[in-house]
Amino acid sequence: MGANAVGKDGWQFPRAEGVGWTVLACAPLVFRSRWPLAVVVVTLAIDLAHLANSPGYWLAPAASLVALYTFATHSDRRAAWIVGLAAAAAITTTYAMAASQPAFSGHTLARLDLAIAATALGDSVRRRRIRLARVVARAEDAEHTREEEARRRVTEERVRIARELHDVVAHHITLVNAQSGVAQHLMRTDPDKAYEALAHIKENSRTALDELRATVGLLRQGDDVPEPRHPLPSLSDLDELVDSFRSSGLPVEVVRSGERQPIAPTTDLTAYRIIQEALTNAHKHAAATHVQVALDYWPESLRITVTDDGRPGTASGAGTGHGLIGIRERAAAIGGKVTIGPRPEGGFSVFAELPVTLSLEGS
Repeated sequence: MGANAVGKDGWQFPRAEGVGWTVLACAPLVFRSRWPLAVVVVTLAIDLAHLANSPGYWLAPAASLVALYTFATHSDRRAAWIVGLAAAAAITTTYAMAASQPAFSGHTLARLDLAIAATALGDSVRRRRIRLARVVARAEDAEHTREEEARRRVTEERVRIARELHDVVAHHITLVNAQSGVAQHLMRTDPDKAYEALAHIKENSRTALDELRATVGLLRQGDDVPEPRHPLPSLSDLDELVDSFRSSGLPVEVVRSGERQPIAPTTDLTAYRIIQEALTNAHKHAAATHVQVALDYWPESLRITVTDDGRPGTASGAGTGHGLIGIRERAAAIGGKVTIGPRPEGGFSVFAELPVTLSLEGS
């Protein structure tokens, strides 16, 4: 662009006129990123004027090519090609007329090709940037999703462990508290009964420690060295659970109906914990004098009903409500449902319907 440095007689210095046109055409390129279309129009007008007024110099309009490239990288594909083809037509037409060249001569078509090439290059760069931005966005979204999933799993695990610890601690501490009161009351009048109550306290304390050890063991990593621990409880331990309440002074009746069948381990543990929490609440918060635990085995579900004759708030306070929340969460986690509330005839009722088999057990 501008003046040619090589003439017919050899090397020639660029003419001042050509240098002036070149500087004038390149000046708007400073603003090409901010106003790409306006810069294309201005630079193209200057280059076309140069071509028309300097018939002795027919170099390619480089400033217009740079402007076309920049516009193509900043606009959509349709706009880039409309402007690019229009500029290519204007450049080739002006050159052909000023140089008296045929429209399809090599020199004319070379300028057409350069304008189209600048537009194509800019469009290609723009599309590559879009693809790269999409890849980065997908990577960031995937990372965000992984972080969200990790936080969700951590929260679920924390709630599960907290629920398990609550069930273990609340049950056994309630029994220890009741039995220690019995032991204190009988220490002077009936030492044998007091000794029996102390033995129950020792047994419940040992069981609580075993269950806590088993629960804390769930937090271990797979490559940690496991410690011997008591297995997690199930309905096969129901009689032992009921005897512990009976020994603390709470009469408990167990009624079973239906055909007993194997149930999923998760359902087994959930059923045990629901009964444990219901009995704990009846003994600790309702001052019940009789509790009935009914297990009804159905082909597709296990129905548990725990009823008492107590009055809410007549024992050692109303509690925090975490136990009832834990019952609902446990049942919901395996696809079961729970109904909790006072009975019309008095007392309190906990009803749970749990699936016998779980789709997740085999996965």
